[in-house]
Amino acid sequence: MLKKQADYTGGPFRAEHLRPGDPYELDDGHPIECLPSGGRHANASLSGGLALETDPDVEAAGFDAGFTPDEHNLRAPDIAVGNVPDEPGWVSGAPPLAVEYADTGQDEQDLQKKIRTLLGAGTRYVWVVRLTGVRRVEVYEPQAPHRLAYPGEQLEAPGILANPVPVEALYDPDAARESALRNLLQRRGYADLDAVREEGKEEGWETGQLALVLRQLRRAIGQVPETESRRIGRLDGDGLGALAEALLDFHAEGDLTAWLERHG
Repeated sequence: MLKKQADYTGGPFRAEHLRPGDPYELDDGHPIECLPSGGRHANASLSGGLALETDPDVEAAGFDAGFTPDEHNLRAPDIAVGNVPDEPGWVSGAPPLAVEYADTGQDEQDLQKKIRTLLGAGTRYVWVVRLTGVRRVEVYEPQAPHRLAYPGEQLEAPGILANPVPVEALYDPDAARESALRNLLQRRGYADLDAVREEGKEEGWETGQLALVLRQLRRAIGQVPETESRRIGRLDGDGLGALAEALLDFHAEGDLTAWLERHG
């Protein structure tokens, strides 16, 4: 383990010399000290992690996971999306999407080295969230100049994320929760919250329609047998509507049974 200044004046070191919990990353065998983050950095990364990890296409994500593209490099993005196995030890390769948060005191030279290492190891997108000055996100891709995205814009990572991510969702808790709600609903098969509301309205209408049909049947033929009630309960909205019309001509239980044999 590398613990003191005297420990890392030599080198080059290899990833195997570090253990989980050591406050270092490696750049071509040279240790880089990584200190705890401040409150703003911590809060922002938690929001971003929520918005990203819940995306329907994301199977794994993590905070500060250590990636080793080779034995002399160890890099831990603030958020890694993809290639984060539920196993101990360093992760081979690189994450498809990496997110870094840059706040007061950021070492820009080290940040650029980290970006180059990740992109060179196979990361497709590096998003750097700037928490000082005007909030913005720098988007880095291999073989392309970096670009800026500002609040009000959305970020996309085709093949990694199913949904675009509002810039604000990477640091603002309310925006992150809104994105996470949409993502979680989609994981359950709903397009959005409006789809859930619409389904609730339909289910409420069908429940009321079922109760009305059963009341009408009792008036027409008397008590409805439990087996027939269950069959009626399985009818959809159109089926209940058709039964509501047909029962006007029912005079006995056999009329209901015959109808259900044809339509149930």
